[in-house]
Amino acid sequence: MSMLKDFQAFVMRGNVVDMAVGIIIGAAFGAIVKSLVDDVIMPPIGLALGNVDFSNLFVVLKEGAKEAGPYATVVQAHAAGAVTLNYGSFINTIITFIIIAMAVFILIRLMARAQQMAMKPAPAAAPTTKECQQCFSTINIKAKRCPNCTSNI
Repeated sequence: MSMLKDFQAFVMRGNVVDMAVGIIIGAAFGAIVKSLVDDVIMPPIGLALGNVDFSNLFVVLKEGAKEAGPYATVVQAHAAGAVTLNYGSFINTIITFIIIAMAVFILIRLMARAQQMAMKPAPAAAPTTKECQQCFSTINIKAKRCPNCTSNI
């Protein structure tokens, strides 16, 4: 029973809950970036390169037992039982990784900048007093005559 209570205390600590939330949001962000790469970024690049669909760039390593090649798509090759090297999907994954890494880098950089600004000391307030040159007493900065020695300032 002690082990169960220790585990419950571990799970309920703030760090573990924060980490779980971060992992869930990270997975959702990864899905968004994957869709961005697959559905928004790669089609125009493929169009610019002559109607290339990166998700269907592959090399057949072994012909399928059910049907011989050539295969138009990766799905068709897999349905035929062929063994393929899907380098187009790998290119998409690399681009997805680069976008996620850049987003995380920018986020961390912004957080560091915000922490630096929060730690920066507030600017010093303008002085409200000055010292009389005759009697060296402290007087209001707007005073034209010292209230202690009556000298002109």
